[in-house]
Amino acid sequence: MPTTPFPTAPASGEVIEIERALSRITYLISRARQHDRLVAVAGVPLDRAATGVLRQIADGEPRRPGELAARLGVEASHVTRTVQQLQRVGYVSRVPDPDDRRAQRIELTEEGGRAIARIRDAGARGMQQALADWTPEELRQFATLFHRMVDDFLEYAEDDAEPQPDTV
Repeated sequence: MPTTPFPTAPASGEVIEIERALSRITYLISRARQHDRLVAVAGVPLDRAATGVLRQIADGEPRRPGELAARLGVEASHVTRTVQQLQRVGYVSRVPDPDDRRAQRIELTEEGGRAIARIRDAGARGMQQALADWTPEELRQFATLFHRMVDDFLEYAEDDAEPQPDTV
């Protein structure tokens, strides 16, 4: 009998509150108005999809469009259209895949690097304003715990992706 992906015991009150807070912040971050303000401050006229793809490309080595789609959880055709948009504005280019010369990978151009730096800077400045009343120690503690949480989530997601062993 396979193991269940989620524990059967109810979540603690603290975990429920963390889940609620993450849901709230996800909503805030994904709002169109928030994105529009971010790209206006950054001076980078990209839609949310293009910004997400650009961030993903900037966060790693050049990847095939299919790999980008898998990492973003979207259809490959969506990434192909978005990459074409990013190519037209000069933020990405296609380069041969060293593992398969028939395939191509998408890499950030210098202009794309400058664009993502402006987007990240605008986001960090907005976050700095929102957290202006936090002490440096509170910010350090939160950053440490937040990174730990993300690392644990990533580890859990990787563990969950593998077949679960049968229990006897």
